[in-house]
Amino acid sequence: MKSITTDTSAAAGVPGAPTLAEDLLLLLFQPDSGMIAGENTLFYVLGAAMLADLALRGSVVTTTTRGGSVIVEAVEGREPPDEIFHSTWDYVSDRRRGVQTILPAIGPNLRQPLLSRLITRGDVRKEKRKALGLFTTTALVDGGSGRRSGLLENVRNVLVGDTEPTPRAAALAALVWGSGTLPQFDPVIPWNSSVIARAKEFERGNWGAAAAGEAVTRTMTAIIVNSVIVAAAVPSPQ
Repeated sequence: MKSITTDTSAAAGVPGAPTLAEDLLLLLFQPDSGMIAGENTLFYVLGAAMLADLALRGSVVTTTTRGGSVIVEAVEGREPPDEIFHSTWDYVSDRRRGVQTILPAIGPNLRQPLLSRLITRGDVRKEKRKALGLFTTTALVDGGSGRRSGLLENVRNVLVGDTEPTPRAAALAALVWGSGTLPQFDPVIPWNSSVIARAKEFERGNWGAAAAGEAVTRTMTAIIVNSVIVAAAVPSPQ
């Protein structure tokens, strides 16, 4: 299977606002342990976040074949200026490809450049520690920017409360759900039947009245999230 390399030099300047994939990785970062939740399937989830972001930007569209396969196609002239997208864009715009082909091709090389961006932005930092008093290890700790707390509050509001989500917040909530890590956010985001039901609505692309004009993007993101669940074999809680 063809694999691609993401340009890590993008982290040096960190242009513009954080990408959806950065937000997702920051949310999955667990400050108490210094670990990233869902590491085993992380490359699928980050790849999906990149595609969902391209959909939100109107850079890609999808079609479904008679056999039910989802095909992604780049929109000519809509290449994002941010370099972090360029390798993904090149891979998608080269020719029409199925989601299940794209995710394992773009995902494995995303973690490090995205993490580098979070460190450069000050959202996460590296800390040297002594193990057993002899060995020096490097741990990831919260950078103190407060951005993770803000993202977590946004996702909580759309899953727990009646807040009408923006398309980006809905996509982020759907991706967290699709990653299979939502139970790990309990009790901040309660793991109960009402939250599960609302998360499933986002999975299906039901984002509420505030996103009524985002039908194409909602459908695209729902397709991508479902593809993550299928590709990563993440069980959907009942």
